[in-house]
Order: sequence, then C-alpha cells, then structure tokens
Amino acid sequence: MHLLIVDDHPLFRDALASAVGLAYPDATLHEADGIASACAVLAAQPAIEIILLDLSMQGVAGFEGLMAIRAQVPRVPILVVSGLEDPRIIREALEHGAAGFVPKAVDKSTLTRAIADVLAGGLSVPANLPNAPLGASSARKAPLAERVASLTPQQLRVLAMIRQGKLNKQIAHELQVGDSTVKAHVSEILRKLDVISRTQIVIETALLDFERITAAPER
Repeated sequence: MHLLIVDDHPLFRDALASAVGLAYPDATLHEADGIASACAVLAAQPAIEIILLDLSMQGVAGFEGLMAIRAQVPRVPILVVSGLEDPRIIREALEHGAAGFVPKAVDKSTLTRAIADVLAGGLSVPANLPNAPLGASSARKAPLAERVASLTPQQLRVLAMIRQGKLNKQIAHELQVGDSTVKAHVSEILRKLDVISRTQIVIETALLDFERITAAPER
C-alpha cells in the first residue's frame, strides 16, 4: 500500500507515519507539507491508494486543499485527520468529497480502523457525530440567486473563474489586477453569498442559471 500524509506540522506527520507504520508495516509512506507538494507527490506516485489530509494548514482557506486534491485524483479516497471537531465542518468535509473524518485526538486503533474502513470503500466518521442527513447545509437555494445578483460585475467575473477552479493568481492575471484585489473580491463574494469557502461557492451555485445572472447589465 502507498499512503500519502499531508500536514504542515513535521511532528504530527511523524506521529501519523509511526501509527500507520505499526498497523501497516509493509506500506510505503509518502509525506507532503502542503497542497502544492501533495499534488507534486501525487503526480509522481500514481500508486497512492489513500490520502490523510489536515484541513488547517498555512495558506489554505476552508476546503480549498481538499478540493484541489480531489480535482487531481478524484478516485483516491481522502481521509481528513483534523484538530477541528465541529460537526458542521465534518459534514461539509464529507459533502466536499472526503471519504472520512478522524479527529487528531483519537487513539491509534481508531485511526487504523478508519483507514481500513476507507480502503474497503466505506465511509468513516466519528461515532459521536450527530445524526443529521448530509446535504443539510445546501438547503438555501431559493435566496441564493438574489445574493449572486447582488454582486458587482467584477465580482461576478471573479465568481465565474472560481467556478472554473482557477486560483487567485490566475484570476489576477486574466483580469489584469493585483493579487490583493482578487483576495478582496473573494472575501466580499464569500460574505455576500454567506458561505465559508471557495468549494462551497461552487457547490451552492451549481444549480443556478449562471449565464442569465451574469448577463445582467453593468452597474
């Protein structure tokens, strides 16, 4: 088995590697300290079968890291191993494509059982996760069109590029503006749409008639 650990804390990567190594002594472990390095490892190591990913890394907002890795290797299961234990965050991670979620505070046996469940094609979640249906956070479709319509023409252009999966630097290049300007637009879009991440923007706006909205006259 080839397994990739993605975490920007060397000590925690070592702890994870030690726990995994004890449970799977024949496994080949790969490590990455960020999303860019993780994508490079995945490109060089197509045999990787599972990814252990921390959500809270420097320079990564919301579920951007999960989204980027999912886009590159959509068939490789991702087990989120995070210090964040908010049930809402856990459910959003699952809705964004994670195959499981394990709090960093769990013991080794719980971690290895989660890995085994995910490798077997199952879904691994904390036993104490409240029993609510997935998808509950996406139940606000009716007013969303009005919130999108409240964006300025430039914010609508940025939104369209976010929906295409483009990064801030790419957006800045195409619009011929600075990175800080794009970041300001993204922050305002998140605020106006009442969402917490770029990934949620894509999911929330997926069913909208975006062409009609963006065809609105400039103001």
